[in-house]
Amino acid sequence: MRIGELAERAGTSTRTLRYYESRGLLPARRAGNGYRTYDEDDLRLIQQIRTLKDFGFDLEETRPFVECLRAGHPAGDSCPASLDVYRGKLAELDELIGRLGSIRAQVGEQLAQAETAQAEAAQGVAPEPLCELTIHQLHEGEDT
Repeated sequence: MRIGELAERAGTSTRTLRYYESRGLLPARRAGNGYRTYDEDDLRLIQQIRTLKDFGFDLEETRPFVECLRAGHPAGDSCPASLDVYRGKLAELDELIGRLGSIRAQVGEQLAQAETAQAEAAQGVAPEPLCELTIHQLHEGEDT
C-alpha cells in the first residue's frame, strides 16, 4: 500500500508517517516508481506506536516495541527491552500519582479552611472573608 492508504488505515497523517520514517521507526521502502510502499506489518507498527502514545509514552519509548515487532515477535511487548520500558513508565506514573496525591491533600486542606472561615463568618463568629473586591475598593484611590 502507499503512504496515503497507510495513513488512512492507521488513522494518522502522511506527515506523521514520514516523521516516523525519519526517526527510523518505520521502514523506508520504495517501489520502482519511487513511491513509498508499506504492508500489513507496517500497519501493525503504526498501531503499536499510536497505542503507546495514547498511553503517554513518548516516541522514543516506543522504539523497543517497534523493534520487537520487526524482529518477528507476535506482540511488541514480547521482548525484555519492552518490559523495561513498561517498568520505567509505571515508576514514572507512580511518582506522578504520589505528587498529585500530595497536591490534592493540600488543596483539600485549603478548601476546608476556606469553608470553615465562611461558616464562621455566616454565624457572626468571625469577620466576613475578603474574597472579592467591592466597587468601593476598586474606585478607592482613583482620581475622579
